[in-house]
Amino acid sequence: MIPSTNYLLTTDLEVEEQPSKTYKMHMDKKNMKGYCDGLEAVRQAVYKILNTERYLYIMYSWDYGIQLLDLFGEPVTYVCPELERRITEALTWDDRIESCDGFTFDTGMKNKIYVKFTVHTILGDVPAEKVVSI
Repeated sequence: MIPSTNYLLTTDLEVEEQPSKTYKMHMDKKNMKGYCDGLEAVRQAVYKILNTERYLYIMYSWDYGIQLLDLFGEPVTYVCPELERRITEALTWDDRIESCDGFTFDTGMKNKIYVKFTVHTILGDVPAEKVVSI
């Protein structure tokens, strides 16, 4: 007896968007308690993506996080445009994030670059920042 797949091919499938409800991170108390949704959940996702090194943790997909370790020792003229590209690539992997722009780089700190930018999401804009050691 050969299995039939005609039923699966003719059935209309509906794709439903999943809610973004997640645990609530309290950065000041350094703990997690309760839940959050919407723009606050996206803020937390931006924070987690920018603070997770890509390819380093086995529990995360290779699509998750940002790759920064190979920027150590590189000249600032290379790191700044590369940071813009890598931040945008890492964040737009999330379906809720549409784009990133307004990048400003402060290279006044020794061996560090301070990056500020705006993340445009389907729920609104989120200001973000990251300090990267070079």
